[in-house]
Amino acid sequence: MTNALISVQNLRVGYGGRVVLDNVSLEIRRNEVLCLVGHNGAGKSTLLNALFGVVSRQGGEISVDGQRLNRPEPKKMAALGIGLVPEGRGIFPGLTVDETFRLAMWATDVPQREQSERVEWVMSILPRIKTFYARRAGTLSGGQQQMVSIARALLSRPRCLLMDEPSIGLAPKLFQDLLQPIRRLQQQLGLSILLVEQNVKEAFKISDRVLVMRSGAIIHETAPDELADNKVLMQFY
Repeated sequence: MTNALISVQNLRVGYGGRVVLDNVSLEIRRNEVLCLVGHNGAGKSTLLNALFGVVSRQGGEISVDGQRLNRPEPKKMAALGIGLVPEGRGIFPGLTVDETFRLAMWATDVPQREQSERVEWVMSILPRIKTFYARRAGTLSGGQQQMVSIARALLSRPRCLLMDEPSIGLAPKLFQDLLQPIRRLQQQLGLSILLVEQNVKEAFKISDRVLVMRSGAIIHETAPDELADNKVLMQFY
């Protein structure tokens, strides 16, 4: 039996006649943090959005647990245990954190009887949220909004998290404070994480494998230690 939770074969995605992803193949294995790095515009965010069904594909296959998906879409992917932490956080500024969580659980069909327990579980992972739970998201700092975005994805108890640039707008120390509980949770529960991140120094600390992307294609796979030297890493950009 393969150890891949998600498999991608020859994925092609484009916008307005322009190819963004060109025959991309990869696998996200069970119980690993896979870090995806590359230059701006390489197609990293498009790949995550295609995996979650936010954007349509023009070709290729996406499989979860070895089962090919004819038409990935967000609700279906959430039901299969896939969660997305989008770039820019995707938080509705007029909703409180409580309302944001309730909306997320409604969208992913979390039973009413389980919702309080889910919220308590997420709070145990990111306890700082308790201090601003009743506030509107638009009044929160960037770091607080990022906590809410991660927590929102965790409410569905995913088996795999797709995380798109969680460090954007955050001080390095705050980013470290966010990554460590996620890594602990990943190890405790055997989660899979696909992490897109420009702050490679911190991302590599919690990663098991690294994929390098250039101009819509995967060009290299290696261990994080192999790219610890910036000179080596920059050869692939």
